[in-house]
Amino acid sequence: MFAISKDFAPPLKLIAPFFKIGVTFYLIAIIALMFFNSSFSYQEMQIAGWIHLFLLGFVMVIIFGAMAQLIPVVLEVGHAVVDLYYVILPLLAIGTTLMVFGFWVEPYLISYGGVLVLISMVIFATEAFATLRKTKIDTITVKTVAFSNTFLLLGIVTGFIIALGLGGVVSVDIASMLKAHVYLVLGGFVLLTIMGISLTLIPMFSLAHGFSDRTIKIGFNLVSIGVIGVAIGSISHTVLLEWLGYIITLIGIGFYIYQVYIIYLLTVRKELDIWAKSMIFGFSSLILSLILGLVYFLPNMSESWLHSAIWFLILGFIGFLINGHLYKIVPFLVWFERFSPLVGKKKVPMLHEMYPKAQATAMFWYSAIGVFLSGIGLLIEHDFLFKAGVSFMIVGAIFLYTSMVKMLNYGK
Repeated sequence: MFAISKDFAPPLKLIAPFFKIGVTFYLIAIIALMFFNSSFSYQEMQIAGWIHLFLLGFVMVIIFGAMAQLIPVVLEVGHAVVDLYYVILPLLAIGTTLMVFGFWVEPYLISYGGVLVLISMVIFATEAFATLRKTKIDTITVKTVAFSNTFLLLGIVTGFIIALGLGGVVSVDIASMLKAHVYLVLGGFVLLTIMGISLTLIPMFSLAHGFSDRTIKIGFNLVSIGVIGVAIGSISHTVLLEWLGYIITLIGIGFYIYQVYIIYLLTVRKELDIWAKSMIFGFSSLILSLILGLVYFLPNMSESWLHSAIWFLILGFIGFLINGHLYKIVPFLVWFERFSPLVGKKKVPMLHEMYPKAQATAMFWYSAIGVFLSGIGLLIEHDFLFKAGVSFMIVGAIFLYTSMVKMLNYGK
């Protein structure tokens, strides 16, 4: 188990807007899926726009908000310049909006939005590195923060180069640069960040103690090497290096899944609350995504296998890991801000009383059924099944949004 200190936590007013805006982008992104078909190409501007809407507007905004809280409490030092987070959010939100409209409507907006996103991420990474310099702690979580932010900077630089290429400013091989960009951001930043954060949060929320982190260290190193291999291989058109990067990354993810399984075996808390259900569905989706991805690499397989694999990775694994943790993180932040000073003076609520259980349950089942149906719809390229699943997900996203509003307003 890793030590967690509350002494350096930033105020709720700084973090809450990240979660509010993040779930708003999530709802918009899910509704937008109704305008897409089950067969598509990742080269399409509309698809690129949706991916940026989901990954930047939802995933990045939520991760940045969570990291604003977790970086100081894990490192046991205060933020170098915590007020920068008041600047990071509007830059990222406005930049994401401009980029999405650029992909969907006016291409020239991509560059303007890309500049704002670039600035916000450079500020985030710079502040994170400055905070890292203050700590004397040397754990896998600290290393994850350092490496993931390095990949983030490299990923946003490649993305900005792509934006300049699309705008005709520079001449660049967009296909190869796009592959490097996606892998640096999704594999290098998002995946490594999830690995680092979950190694702290999963044991904490499941009350697991006394496990070795040797397995996750191996997984972390392999994923890092794999991301570097794919990025360099893509840009240099070295197919062998690129394939080695894919294989090493998959092996690294396997070690990560095994580490989570080890933690599960030591879990004290066996209650299947909304968090536990989300973790089970999320990691099941990750395993399914890996299986579908491996099948795709077999000879003469349809692109639909890749589409379904990425769907379960992004909507099933990343989506459920984030949403499930929100039902733990947000009540804790609200309790710590509004009720911890009252301990010993008056009765205060328990954390499990601070989230709407009925709405959370509805969010889980509508979203889980929707992800599964849409994933199958993508696999067999069946528009009705895909959009039927999206309809379920829209209902789930609405329940997530209303849950967030209630949790943040609890005791206000």
